[in-house]
Amino acid sequence: MPESRLELPRRGRPPGTSARELELVALRLFTEQGFDETTVEQIAAGAGVSRRTFFRYFDTKAAVLWHEFDREVEALHSAFDSTGDDIALMDAIRQVVVGVNHYHAEDVAELRMRINLIGTVPALQASSAPHYDAWERAISTFAGRRLGLPPDGLVPLAIGRTTLAACRAAFDVWVAQADANLTVYLDRALHALARGFDPTVH
Repeated sequence: MPESRLELPRRGRPPGTSARELELVALRLFTEQGFDETTVEQIAAGAGVSRRTFFRYFDTKAAVLWHEFDREVEALHSAFDSTGDDIALMDAIRQVVVGVNHYHAEDVAELRMRINLIGTVPALQASSAPHYDAWERAISTFAGRRLGLPPDGLVPLAIGRTTLAACRAAFDVWVAQADANLTVYLDRALHALARGFDPTVH
């Protein structure tokens, strides 16, 4: 399968689909014909549903590309809730973040397409702040709970923001090089963050 195309749901299916199916249609159309040029009506038609059905799942067409990201935020909260206190704070964060980002080989092309769109389309860049904030809060909430501090306190907030920055750097390098799994880059970046970017500390 070429990286520029995704398998789509068949046309003519009954008016009842899933957020995932709409997401795949939208991702394919955004990549092939441009985000601004793609309409909600086209996305809905590609999934074989009505415009009204589309808006049952998403408020805007930009929201479609954040569906998997928002699910990841939910997965972070769930994984942190089951993380034992015997694991060091930054090790726990690294293990959880890498764990929820464990994509299979067949997911790589789709994830690269999504990242490229979010990084290059102004409307998607503008919509990114609340989603990244939610991801960051998942980290700072866990850090605050571990440290006995409020999640918006200086240290938990710093941990959340630096973890997000390290992960975004890993995403950017992975998209550019694509010579290993995304999890390899995330693991390296978070290891480096945990040791204060000191190459002599292992």
